[in-house]
Amino acid sequence: MNSPEEAAYDVVGIGFGPSNLALAISLEEHHANVLSNPVTSTFFERQQAFGWHRGMLLPSATMQISFLKDLVTFRNPTSRFSFIAFLHAHDRLAHFVNRKDLFPTRREFHQYLEWAAAQMSGAVSYGSSVTGVRLPAGVDRSGPGHLQLEVRDHATGVTRQVGARNVVISTGLEPTMPDGITRSENVWHSSEFLTRFDQADPGELRSVAVVGAGQSAAEITRFFHDRLPHAQVHAIVPSYGYSISDDTPFANQIFDAEAIDDYYYGGEATREAFWRYHRNTNYGVVDEADIQGLHQIQYDELVTGDKRLHHHRLTRVQAVERRGRRARVLLRSLHNPQPQELGVDAIVFATGYAPLDPAPLLGDLDRYCLRDASGRHRVTRDWRLVTTPDLPCGIYLQGGTEHTHGLTSALLSNIAVRSGEIADSVIRRRLGHETQMATAAAEV
Repeated sequence: MNSPEEAAYDVVGIGFGPSNLALAISLEEHHANVLSNPVTSTFFERQQAFGWHRGMLLPSATMQISFLKDLVTFRNPTSRFSFIAFLHAHDRLAHFVNRKDLFPTRREFHQYLEWAAAQMSGAVSYGSSVTGVRLPAGVDRSGPGHLQLEVRDHATGVTRQVGARNVVISTGLEPTMPDGITRSENVWHSSEFLTRFDQADPGELRSVAVVGAGQSAAEITRFFHDRLPHAQVHAIVPSYGYSISDDTPFANQIFDAEAIDDYYYGGEATREAFWRYHRNTNYGVVDEADIQGLHQIQYDELVTGDKRLHHHRLTRVQAVERRGRRARVLLRSLHNPQPQELGVDAIVFATGYAPLDPAPLLGDLDRYCLRDASGRHRVTRDWRLVTTPDLPCGIYLQGGTEHTHGLTSALLSNIAVRSGEIADSVIRRRLGHETQMATAAAEV
């Protein structure tokens, strides 16, 4: 890896979450056996240290994927960056195996990601934001070309220019809130849940609410009920109840790398079928064990008569108003035409995330990027934006490709394979350019 101060890189990654971490590892493992000179790369991350969904690292919450779907195993089972290698390095391999469970806790998987990121610390500059990407004036359009990135250091405020022959955008998802509702001291999004909860005085949280019907909503509802034995807990659910996630073997095949080919090369009917039949593998669904646990709480409270868990079915939040240190929540139910008011000390919106949109970051460069009939970016099978010949550089996406690569394309299940495909593409394009250069030199 080259230092971030060098002028030109084969790859510059924007963001350093699990996806670009997997890419950094893939590039390191790829170039040794393919190229005479290594691929030069660097990554920029706005956070001060590696972190992945820290706000939802709830105690005992488990991953929804097997530990084998780590950063590398599906691409390179012998990699020293595997979850098994992490367990061995921490003398926990035998203990983990004795659990007889494929799913590590979210906290342990985060430890694994931090461990891998620490080994790649030379590849990344933390506390650095890419504030702009542009095509330099006078760039040679006949060659591989390069882009110019503006990178601002948070500590010093200094902005520097970094050249890139390929840019890989992996800036993550943006938390979404219902229209008209903004976050505040007692209005939280699930992405910040643990940070907000740790800052609050538990004794003052006597009435809390959770909005949503997915996995995060169910986990936070259970967390509130367990941690605040004095509090009333309101679950505001837009459906009649929680829906179970489909993690059966045949349905899980949509997470396989081959399924991305079926989606990408399939027709509209094929793509629509993926969403219609298998959306319940990941979107707005809850693990069966968590559903059973919440229902058991509800039943036990019926038995004892001490009701603290309240489910508001077929209900949405219409508005939230600040009332002193509390929040006044206006609810609209499908089976009750009269709006209801609910006073809470904190309300958490587990209302999901918006997909990555590269256009704001690309700015004027976005006009070189081609779109489909629906106005969405066109993306090649190797995760690269389709551009006009005026943009001779590669811009790759790690996220925001559900419309081209399928509903599971951006999930952890695919990052090992996807990072390898991007690395292969970068190397293939570089080899092609080197071959062209060698041929041109021979002809002279």
